[in-house]
Amino acid sequence: MVRSELVALIAARYEFPHHRVADQVVNTVLETIVNALALGRRVELRGFASFSVTQRPLRIGRNPRNGAPVTVRQKQQPRFRGSKAMRVRLNGSS
Repeated sequence: MVRSELVALIAARYEFPHHRVADQVVNTVLETIVNALALGRRVELRGFASFSVTQRPLRIGRNPRNGAPVTVRQKQQPRFRGSKAMRVRLNGSS
């Protein structure tokens, strides 16, 4: 499913007269999650998933063209963890 399919599904399910309203809903939800992560906060949507930010440390990598060592800067990495209910539904109860 892509973003436009999600917008169309929400518009149909809630009988929005225009897809624009559903698009604004999706934009608001995603923007709120990203803004919270940018502030270093954890976002938890019970029964669905949690989003957090982890720190990737500075490391020495290799340039694939010539094999020379390259310093790779420290990074903030978004992390998604599906809820237990989601994992059970995807993988079965075992």
